[in-house]
Amino acid sequence: MKKLTGLALGLLLLVPSLAFSDSFSLRIGYFMPYALSDSYFPAHPDSLWTIEFEQMSFLKNKFRGSTFGLSYEYFVGKNLSLAFTLDSYSKSRPGYYVDYVQNTLTEGDFAFPYVDFYGDDIQHAFSVSSTPLQVSLKITPLGRKTRLIPFVGGGAGLYFYSVRIYGQTVNFSDPWVYTDPDLGNIEIYPVESENAREKGSVFGYHAFAGFQIPIGFRATLEAEARYHWAKAKFTEWFLDFDDFDLGGLAITLGFNYWF
Repeated sequence: MKKLTGLALGLLLLVPSLAFSDSFSLRIGYFMPYALSDSYFPAHPDSLWTIEFEQMSFLKNKFRGSTFGLSYEYFVGKNLSLAFTLDSYSKSRPGYYVDYVQNTLTEGDFAFPYVDFYGDDIQHAFSVSSTPLQVSLKITPLGRKTRLIPFVGGGAGLYFYSVRIYGQTVNFSDPWVYTDPDLGNIEIYPVESENAREKGSVFGYHAFAGFQIPIGFRATLEAEARYHWAKAKFTEWFLDFDDFDLGGLAITLGFNYWF
């Protein structure tokens, strides 16, 4: 956050000397991943998003949150411009398995069904970040000299992402049998320490619409709704899961300075 703010202020001071830059914007927003919608989980049972939110105590609204960014806009014509935008989203939350507790046996730590046994919470943190670097065509059908400046647009971008699980996980692929004197044979699973992280970049697409309100000869305030489509393919740690959905809806407010 501090580094991004410092970079934005530095660029703001340098932009007047750049003849190709017609507009500079600072942006704040709120991102809502599509993977947290009610329709996503039933349709994508093998997604890491789905598994984490079904097994763990995470709340959906804790993974919706703020974005920060900046944008350059080059005016190609009266109604058309080329925009270069960088936004950043990052969330990390701790949670525990809702259906299992941990107990220690001679062979190690195991996950026991919560409904039948007491034990310790099995906890890990789930972290997701996405920073799309986007190139867009932006259309202002009424031009830029009206009291309200509507716009629409879309384009493509390179999405830099990171997905991490850190803490304890249950290895459901290695079931054991525990014989309880009252309940009989109970299936249990090893509890393992995990520090798994996938990161990389993937191409994606976006579309947006919004409006600007002039507040001076060279400044406007902006409101925008932007939808992202991007999926990351895991290559190292989370190979048993579907491609990771980075898409979703971002609502942003911005301050624009024109040159």
